Amino acid sequence: MAFKNDQTLLFIGDSITDCGRRLDARPLGRGFVKMFSDLLILRESTKQFTIINKGIGGDTAPGLRNRWKDDVLRHQPDWLFIKVGINDLHRVLRGDPDAIPPELFAEAYEDILKRTKAALPKCNLVLIDPFFISQETSPNSFRYDVLQLLPQYIKVVSKLSTKYQTYHLKTHVIFQRLLKHHESEVFCPEPVHPNETGHLIIAESLYSLLQ
Repeated sequence: MAFKNDQTLLFIGDSITDCGRRLDARPLGRGFVKMFSDLLILRESTKQFTIINKGIGGDTAPGLRNRWKDDVLRHQPDWLFIKVGINDLHRVLRGDPDAIPPELFAEAYEDILKRTKAALPKCNLVLIDPFFISQETSPNSFRYDVLQLLPQYIKVVSKLSTKYQTYHLKTHVIFQRLLKHHESEVFCPEPVHPNETGHLIIAESLYSLLQ
């Protein structure tokens, strides 16, 4: 296993990372971050870790950039997990005045990676794709529009992962593969936010990636 004893693991992103960590499910939330922590207790029982969740519901890549020193760099994590993108995409489709198209998403995302590499050159980076748990094919639906635009954001993450030599968890691919065998409700109440099963899939896939 890549993890070493006494390392700090920091997770940052949007509501999927947050998952109540600022409310009744402090400090790790009730989603994949907590489940990943539990997997470490089970499978890496001889090691101790500090796990920090800095997810904020509704956040975007520029949002992460605005709080990067406060919420990431000052903690000097050994491992950094970044999950962002779906809110950036939604703002574009909804025509928000502060929309974040793929090029602005890429600009903000690359900025935080550059800053991390400069400040924490030994930090292990893990980029987690934005995903949408749907296979909607009707061209007159919002879900279809999301699925059509999402690959552009995933492409940004993939290119940055290659450029900065990070780990890369392809969550959208994982869920689309599972949707060939199960209804979407198995994994989520709606396409953006996973249920417990969906979060478990992320946590387990993440652990397997880092073996």
